[in-house]
Amino acid sequence: MIDKIKAHIEEVAAFTADDLQAVEAFRIQYLGKKGLLNDFFAAFKTVPNEEKKAYGQAINELKTAATEKVNGLKEALTDKAADAGKYGDLTRPAESVSLGARHPISIVKNQIIDIFSRIGFNVSEGPEIEDDWHNFTALNLPEYHPARDMQDTFFIQTDPDILLRTHTSSVQVRYMENNQPPIRTISPGRVYRNEAISARSHCFFHQVEGLYIDKDVSFADLKQTLQFFTTEMFGKSEIRLRPSYFPFTEPSAEVDVYWGLETETDYRITKGTGWLEIMGCGMVDPNVLSNCGIDPNEYSGFAFGMGIDRIAMLLYGIPDIRLLSENDVRFLEQFKSAL
Repeated sequence: MIDKIKAHIEEVAAFTADDLQAVEAFRIQYLGKKGLLNDFFAAFKTVPNEEKKAYGQAINELKTAATEKVNGLKEALTDKAADAGKYGDLTRPAESVSLGARHPISIVKNQIIDIFSRIGFNVSEGPEIEDDWHNFTALNLPEYHPARDMQDTFFIQTDPDILLRTHTSSVQVRYMENNQPPIRTISPGRVYRNEAISARSHCFFHQVEGLYIDKDVSFADLKQTLQFFTTEMFGKSEIRLRPSYFPFTEPSAEVDVYWGLETETDYRITKGTGWLEIMGCGMVDPNVLSNCGIDPNEYSGFAFGMGIDRIAMLLYGIPDIRLLSENDVRFLEQFKSAL
């Protein structure tokens, strides 16, 4: 008799059901008024005295197993039914998930990094909160230098030595302080200037500045590097360099790319000349090299810098720089197909 009960215990453990009706039939079979458990209890009086203890334990084990099985199946099937009622048919294909898009600033920055990485430039980064030495003095802009007026600056609290960086040239200073030539690096990042916000200017924007320091670096190397960049970035290889002034480079130049005059937009953005200014550049001033612990008699180099925001506006025809920082979903969704 005990062996028969144990066989039922194994059957209970193996039982499963897909609906509540089958569970109810199982409950009646074992736990109902005319179920198997009642039959086993009724047979208790016929069991020899020496077997009564083991027999009673077996019956209780079967009852516990059957009860737990019924309760567990009922709970699982009830939860499944509730989910189906809440979400419908769970086997249906799900609705498509709305994918995000890269910001145009990120798209353009990644393109610039990719182009320069192909010719050996690595990426260097630095703090946005800078000190006067790295942002100005080391770059040949000592205190009271008139060129400081070219960059309206945000200072931190009342400390005139701590400020929000006005360019990523400060990253180049830090890189030169900690690395010996040959140096070939670009420094992308956000910069800040105390300017009025309008469709064409903002108090913060993004730059990429490049630096190459080695023996016998010439202006010809600079020109060829920039020509490679404009060809890869814009598909236009004709550039010109106009004399300019930057405190940290000598000689210095503005770089124009020939954009063409094929459309009305071309006439507008180039002011009818076909030429478009895209960046500044020059040979690194020997004073800057000395300030950073590099011997200017042994090494020379060039530097360049461009605005990521301006290039993004140019490539995507964005009319207002403020759109790049307003997080308007309608604007950002236009770039879902971009890299």
